[in-house]
Amino acid sequence: MTTPSFIPGLELSRRFYLEAVLPLLDETVPGLAHSAARLGSGSEVLGFDTARSADHEWGPRLEVFLHPRDAARHAADITALLAERLPKTFCGYPTHFAEAGDDGIGVMRETGGPVHHRVTVTDPGTWFTERLGFDPGKGVALADWLATPAQRLAEVTAGAVFHDGLGDLVPARTALGWYPDDLWRYLLACQWRRISQEEAFVGRCGEVGDELGSAVVAARLVRDLMRLCLLMDRRYPPYGKWLGSAFALTAQGPALTPVLTAALAATDWHTREQHLARAYETVAAAHNGLRLCDPVDPTTRPYHNRPFQVLHAERFAGALTARITDPAVLALPPAGVVDQFIDSTEILSRPDLARAVTHAIALP
Repeated sequence: MTTPSFIPGLELSRRFYLEAVLPLLDETVPGLAHSAARLGSGSEVLGFDTARSADHEWGPRLEVFLHPRDAARHAADITALLAERLPKTFCGYPTHFAEAGDDGIGVMRETGGPVHHRVTVTDPGTWFTERLGFDPGKGVALADWLATPAQRLAEVTAGAVFHDGLGDLVPARTALGWYPDDLWRYLLACQWRRISQEEAFVGRCGEVGDELGSAVVAARLVRDLMRLCLLMDRRYPPYGKWLGSAFALTAQGPALTPVLTAALAATDWHTREQHLARAYETVAAAHNGLRLCDPVDPTTRPYHNRPFQVLHAERFAGALTARITDPAVLALPPAGVVDQFIDSTEILSRPDLARAVTHAIALP
């Protein structure tokens, strides 16, 4: 296969819908009400795809949504028709996805027969429930917010809607656009609390000669600060591969990136601590600017009577909690949403498991 010029995935999917898929839909069931979008998993949905992305599960693909009644009647026939009638290539890219191993990962391959395409035909409620564990068209409960990893929320609120003939996609995405204010305060408080629990360990590990341990703690704190900045910026923190790319787009990203990089590159705990202290104060000052709670002194200070410079980040958690008025949110344990207290891919990629863990820990 000759490698074509790279086209960002969302643009490729938009063209694919308009030029290849839509004409076949109109021909099969004229006037069929539908919506079309590119949502869900995939680097292109978050806008971070490059030519490298084309090596798996990237290419001419999209989701076509039908009314549940029409999905039951026509989805299978439309899927089969597309397999027979879609062009074998589009904009130079094969429309056929071959499985490249036992894990079911699809890779674009040329074919002479029917194409195993990546056009999903379903109804909105079924698709959202498979991705999130609930249907936002029926409302979003507190338990739904808590049990849904930020990566999944990013996947269904980013991407692009090419046509919303059903009138369901845009309202559903709007409902998931961001956390309710009191829940937002709660998540920020939980993130500050995570920082407070380890900020003194950078110095303590270094003091006993454990520079490796100090560096590992610093890396955890850098990650928590990055996720905190994304939450402050009203951006859903993505999973690890795209965390740095998303952080770079935040208001604090350009100024903090060299500081956090220096903290990670430091070879002694004193230098590491100095860079982290600067980062803490920068983030703390920006947090005060949100006016979500009473302002808190953003300067660092010694850790009690020990010679370690910290922010005492629990002060910010307390100030945020003091401004929460929703009794249901106030009653929550200080754990946060599921991906604040667990980072197992095996759990976070399974809505059923994520919801089970959340109900066991955060909603006793």
